[in-house]
Amino acid sequence: MPVYLRFGDEVYRDGVDMDSSEFYRKLETSSVHPYTAAPSPGDFARVYEDMGRETDEIVSIHVTSKHSGTYDAAIAGKELAQKKGFRIEVIDSKGVTMWQGLVAIAAARVAEARCGLGEVLEAVHETIGQLRALALLDTLKYVIRGGRLGKTISAVESVLNVKLLLTLRDGELRPAGLVRTRSKGIDRLREFIKSALPVKDLAIVYGTTPGEAQTLADYVRRLFPEVVPQLARLGPALGVHTGPGALIAVVNKTR
Repeated sequence: MPVYLRFGDEVYRDGVDMDSSEFYRKLETSSVHPYTAAPSPGDFARVYEDMGRETDEIVSIHVTSKHSGTYDAAIAGKELAQKKGFRIEVIDSKGVTMWQGLVAIAAARVAEARCGLGEVLEAVHETIGQLRALALLDTLKYVIRGGRLGKTISAVESVLNVKLLLTLRDGELRPAGLVRTRSKGIDRLREFIKSALPVKDLAIVYGTTPGEAQTLADYVRRLFPEVVPQLARLGPALGVHTGPGALIAVVNKTR
């Protein structure tokens, strides 16, 4: 379900009307700060009804409800669509970007094995409990503008010229430390990955630095030869808050 992205009077659907490359170019050149809006309950109801023509069981996995209204819109859309007679399970992934993505992949693997809905939901909740994430932001001005962190953090950055590390806990983005340089931040990402033994799945997410993401993925392959890291680009809906240069590691840590 695409999130809506607004640059002034211009409205786009994430990944439909605007791709990541176009978004980051516009983000750095536009005089207008973009904002996002969740899909409407009606948007969800229409999609669920379309899917209901092919199945009577739907698992709908979404970005953390602590930072987005998408989950609530999906719940409302479910109430509209369930009158059609099929079952919909709406899941709060308690994460963003490839945290949510790894939850969806885990669900898909179980579904493709022709397991029942109960087993799919069990895999979803197990995966959510095993995930860990660490993000490096190159700048804080976008996350501050978007209201995701307090102004105190912004003041610290402006005075000390530091980079912020963020983690996810209980669905909320929280500061995880400060570093003086980007290279030290990348070192912290490496340490985070190395400490995650044993690893089941791992994803590297980048905004505008694919070379750094690939180097980090190569490090993962050397460290865990049996793990094939997922490489993904941070899309417009989250890029609004992270700005260019964000680099994120998401680990599905085997218990």
